[in-house]
Amino acid sequence: MQIIDGKKVSAQVKEEVKNQTLELKEKHGVTPGLAVVIVGNDSASRVYVNNKKKACEAVGFKSEEYALPEQTTQEELLSLVKTLNEKPDINGILVQLPLPKHLDDKAVIEAINPEKDVDAFHAVNVGKIMLGEYDFLPCTPAGVMEMLHSYDIPVSGKNCVVIGRSNIVGKPMAMLLLHENGTVTICHSRTKNLAEVCSQADILVAAVGKPKFVTVDMVKEGAVVIDVGMDRDENGKLCGDVDFENVKDKCSFITPVPGGVGPMTIATLMKNTLKAAKLQNNISD
Repeated sequence: MQIIDGKKVSAQVKEEVKNQTLELKEKHGVTPGLAVVIVGNDSASRVYVNNKKKACEAVGFKSEEYALPEQTTQEELLSLVKTLNEKPDINGILVQLPLPKHLDDKAVIEAINPEKDVDAFHAVNVGKIMLGEYDFLPCTPAGVMEMLHSYDIPVSGKNCVVIGRSNIVGKPMAMLLLHENGTVTICHSRTKNLAEVCSQADILVAAVGKPKFVTVDMVKEGAVVIDVGMDRDENGKLCGDVDFENVKDKCSFITPVPGGVGPMTIATLMKNTLKAAKLQNNISD
């Protein structure tokens, strides 16, 4: 069994972004800019936003944070997005989800200029992912693919099972595996014989948001197990969707939580923002 070290892979990605950013500044006088919008005071969201800010500093980006009060109206939020769409020094706009209940996140995502949608949640970008002709990929699924590549884990011809069908992880994850010629099954709460389906997987991606949901009987001997979950166990300790301790000895590769997929998500966001800066300034690699 080999642990897939997300911290190590993400450090390599960020180092690459940092070098390319330096080159962009020196050759073209362009500094990639990311605006992060957070509404209310959700503690988990605050942690994510701080991490994104730190990552921007580390790679040499300009970052702007817009922390809005809980009672911000839909109009105020859409007006801010419009302003950021028009700011030439901002290449990426990220609205931290979940938003407070009274706000319509779909409308907010659709208001972001698709060229600045570095989360790749806008319908235009989602459609491009379906076609396989994309500029940006959603950060978590793209981070998972980066890890597989980094450890030379082939996808082509493999049985891939994704547990979870969210628009943020499950669906795009399935598309990316499909683009690399994996045979993909998406499982969800209505799937019959879930354990049986999962136990056929050469590559199993768990994205359900339920602590230790994937048990040892659901894993095929020698499978690659990717844990996208970020949960708390019965003792309040950080854990994933996979029962790591009991599953790890049955796998060929497995991602830990923390230190697996998490760091990759932010590294991919940096990569997307750099690409957005190049596209908006007509700079080809």
